[in-house]
Amino acid sequence: MPVEVTTRLRVVRERRVGRAVAVAACAVLGFGLIGGALAGVWLAAAEPGKPVEPVGYTEAKGLWHDAPVDTLFPRTLTGPGAGPGGADRTWTRIVVAPDAACTPAVLPKGLLATVEPLGCERVLRATYTDATASSVLTVGLVFTRADAPAQRTLGRDLTTRLGTDVPPALAGPGTVAARFGAPQRAAWWLNAPADLPVVVTAVSGFADGRTVDGGPVPADRAMTANRTDATAQSGLGHEAKGITERFVRLLRTAATTAAKENAR
Repeated sequence: MPVEVTTRLRVVRERRVGRAVAVAACAVLGFGLIGGALAGVWLAAAEPGKPVEPVGYTEAKGLWHDAPVDTLFPRTLTGPGAGPGGADRTWTRIVVAPDAACTPAVLPKGLLATVEPLGCERVLRATYTDATASSVLTVGLVFTRADAPAQRTLGRDLTTRLGTDVPPALAGPGTVAARFGAPQRAAWWLNAPADLPVVVTAVSGFADGRTVDGGPVPADRAMTANRTDATAQSGLGHEAKGITERFVRLLRTAATTAAKENAR
């Protein structure tokens, strides 16, 4: 049986007078329309077509301690079309780490240097295996205190700026991830959604403990056509990218639900 380490995770009729009143009313209305138009211009200039803060953004900052572990890290996670050729994927949770401070032990140095100025709050991690128990994936949820504009900027160019800074693996003693360490990492991915103050990371590898020739590669590179290396052929790039996208959707749902509950 898989061994887990649980963690705390748990808003007047007289003409002259009438004419004067009409003129004054028009003036007030005119100033109001002009002021409204200017306000609209200022808001549009700040972020065309987008609200100042997405729904659930504030609530998402507290998910790391407010949401149950099974909400943030479901025991079983499905990924329709997440595999090579649009194949479906199913992942099973095998280990959960206690929530941790933002340090080099749980974050790659490039990502840590990027999120620290935004206010890095907490890091949550769990490791999953696929349905065949042949691959393992460590997922990281990095919660920050970034405001919405800073998060949008972060999300636009995060993977480009971080280059080959690979997330650390989380091994699980007594599980199929027992030998999942730095040398076993094969493919990785990062996702910083514009509407959540979170960075989702994932790194995949083989469950049999084998090392990867050439080291880990970004998921999109592992997914390019005509690659014949083991990482590409096994679909580990698809695994890493697919699971990060799935976790973004889960967090978005949790944040939106929390916002609706707070609005009641």
